[in-house]
Amino acid sequence: MASKKQRQTGRRSKWAAAALIGIGLLVSGGIYAGASAAMAATEPTQSSAASLTVEDGKKLFQANCATCHGLNMEGTADGPSLYGVGELAVEFQMSTGRMPLQMQGPQAPQKPVQFTEDQIKAVAAWVQSTSPGPSYPSDETLDGEGDVANGAELFRINCAMCHNVAAAGGALTEGKYAPALTTTSPLHIYAAMVTGPQNMPVFNDMTLTTDEKRDIISALMWMQQNESAGGFNLGSLGPVSEGLFIWIFGIGSLIGLTVWITAKSN
Repeated sequence: MASKKQRQTGRRSKWAAAALIGIGLLVSGGIYAGASAAMAATEPTQSSAASLTVEDGKKLFQANCATCHGLNMEGTADGPSLYGVGELAVEFQMSTGRMPLQMQGPQAPQKPVQFTEDQIKAVAAWVQSTSPGPSYPSDETLDGEGDVANGAELFRINCAMCHNVAAAGGALTEGKYAPALTTTSPLHIYAAMVTGPQNMPVFNDMTLTTDEKRDIISALMWMQQNESAGGFNLGSLGPVSEGLFIWIFGIGSLIGLTVWITAKSN
């Protein structure tokens, strides 16, 4: 009996040792993972805290943009010259992911951003220092406190034929399109009006004053923050989507009801 009890006690001690080893591995692994995560979390903060210089922007440009735009922004067969475009245009194109361009096409699509905010500002600063152009507006222009009613009227007159009266965007010719403005930031709305990207015309101060641009931005910000009061907006495509809805669901419901009444009578 004594030897049997000893064997049972020995088996328990082996399982306990294995359990202690497993617990030790889990604890040490957890501590290591937590320490690694903490170090990784502090690295971006430290790197972003160090602001990039204009010279850094030049290096970034020559490494990522010069293939199409030339080492000194003179342009090539694959990309236009950037003389006079200014930092606002550079910030718009890079912050919306349109540049660098992945492939040639009718229009540069918006896609995920490939650079950090500091890198974009550094490249924009170098372009501005080399060949000045349109720059950032004042905070007042982007505050959304302009005349919303006047801005909505100006938008309908100058922008709605391409961007839709509800700013939902629309198709243009040859595969081009006017993007929706339902999530566009005030800075990028202003930049588009001033720099004229893609098929967008340039609205200089002789066409639209700074106050009028502020009013348009305020109207668009109001539209972004207020849902459609008429229920389902059906993509805000106007009579096209509304007519399609009526034909599919309205006429379809009437046909279904007619078939049901006929079958019922029979």
